[in-house]
Amino acid sequence: MQYTWVDALTLIGSLGLFLFGMKLMSEALQKVAGDKMRAILSAMTSNRVKALFTGLLITAVIQSSSATTVMIVSFVNAGLLSLVQSVGVIMGANIGTTFTAWLITIVGFKMKISAISLPLIGLGFPMAFSKKHNRKAWGELIIGFALLFMGLDFLKNAVPDIKQNAEMLSFLAEYADKGFLSTMIFLGIGTLLTIVIQSSSATMALTLVMCNSGWIPFEMAAAMVMGENIGTTITANIAALATNESSQRAARIHLLFNVIGVTWLLFIFSPFLKGIAYFMGKMGMDSPYVTVLAIPVALSIFHSAFNIINALLQIGFAKYLVKASERLVKKREEEEEFKLQFINVGTLSTSELGIVQAKQEITHYAVRTNRMFEIVKDLFNETNEKNFIKNFERVEKYEVISDNIEVEIAEYLTQLSEGELSPLGSKRVQAMFKAVSDVESIADSCMNLAKTIKRKREGKHWFDQDVRDNINRMFKYLDEAFAIMRDNLEKGYEGADIDAAYEIENRINSYRNTLRHDHLVNIENKKYGIQAGIIYNDLFSGCEKLADYIINVNESISEIKH
Repeated sequence: MQYTWVDALTLIGSLGLFLFGMKLMSEALQKVAGDKMRAILSAMTSNRVKALFTGLLITAVIQSSSATTVMIVSFVNAGLLSLVQSVGVIMGANIGTTFTAWLITIVGFKMKISAISLPLIGLGFPMAFSKKHNRKAWGELIIGFALLFMGLDFLKNAVPDIKQNAEMLSFLAEYADKGFLSTMIFLGIGTLLTIVIQSSSATMALTLVMCNSGWIPFEMAAAMVMGENIGTTITANIAALATNESSQRAARIHLLFNVIGVTWLLFIFSPFLKGIAYFMGKMGMDSPYVTVLAIPVALSIFHSAFNIINALLQIGFAKYLVKASERLVKKREEEEEFKLQFINVGTLSTSELGIVQAKQEITHYAVRTNRMFEIVKDLFNETNEKNFIKNFERVEKYEVISDNIEVEIAEYLTQLSEGELSPLGSKRVQAMFKAVSDVESIADSCMNLAKTIKRKREGKHWFDQDVRDNINRMFKYLDEAFAIMRDNLEKGYEGADIDAAYEIENRINSYRNTLRHDHLVNIENKKYGIQAGIIYNDLFSGCEKLADYIINVNESISEIKH
């Protein structure tokens, strides 16, 4: 009997069903327990052991170390976890992912759970269409669980029978008896498969099925498991590409942790496997070197033992892993380019987590517009023509960047609003929409001030020192307003000081009124020309308009409290 391309597609389809069930179950569990997971992760401080158990628990629940690690990257990106705090959670995630192997070994191979898969889907299907968020998530969870084991059952049946398709294994046999080289080859196969499938759990399931069917010996299967540990780090590293340095370093720590673990294990690979066989013998089980059916259990023991020992060995070196990641990911110089710093759609696990990311991004957006205002101040006081042109071009670039960032954040907030949000979460998203619009208006006001200053320079309208002092004093008041706005954005919705914001706003309005009165008097006394007077009026009026948008941002934050 030959193994046809239809059989190959059936094998791929079975793996796809398993992977889809795993994905559906994982995402449903994140919806059910998303807020609780966020609270647990946010509570992590300096206790590495506690962090390790947190990562273990969450990964065992959501059945995906990649999802946990991507969540960790999101939290580091949002500033909720430090790099040192993230190390323990990452180590715990590696231990938690071994639960998948045990679930498949004990349930998938010992029980015919696929027989109750359709009744489970029948139970979960009506729940999945419920309008209640929690019930809908539970329905998706049940369906995902059923599809996972249906896929596993199809996978076992799709794997060709060795006796009838012995020629398929000829290429594997060529590489299975080359000692250390064989170990490295199968380690590479495990890494590559996990990178392609983007799930160590799915690759582990495939490895277990191959062992159960006698495709590969115990040693080579263990080498593939080591490769899966490295391959699973790719997901987090891909997710971190578009984020800041801290989250990229967290992803690198995940990679370093697994690479270091695999490296030390390679030195004692053979004795370690013999130790697993010895342990199984003491427990009254068959040796994986003798009985094919014993390999899945032995592989699960190997997977768990390796990750637990690796975590225990490296948990005391968390600070050194952080330092190594800092060497791998250098701190970038601040660049004037369009790039979101905290929002990364690929890492969004729950809408509530997305709110945290959006808050951080809006704060960074406000800091960027503040920097734009600093350039405007330099423009007003610049005497060198070359420097003036350079700074004006920078303001123009910032304005374009600001428009693009507003669109990106608004689109992200729209995605959040379409998700499952609590009433408070919905209010916060609406307030963020308003805040983003006002921050963009601040950038527009800065651009208008820059154009007015350029018009003044091109028209050669020079101000007396007292007039220049008046504008610089208005700039000083705006500096205070910016500082209060940034502080309120950092504090968030509970600690915002709206009174301080109103106080500086009133001072700016009062000073604008004073300047307007004096300006009319100066025009009558012909202290400066009409054109210079128009530009002067445009400058202090433009500053007051900019202050209005700043107070609007503060009000957007404050209104949630009422």
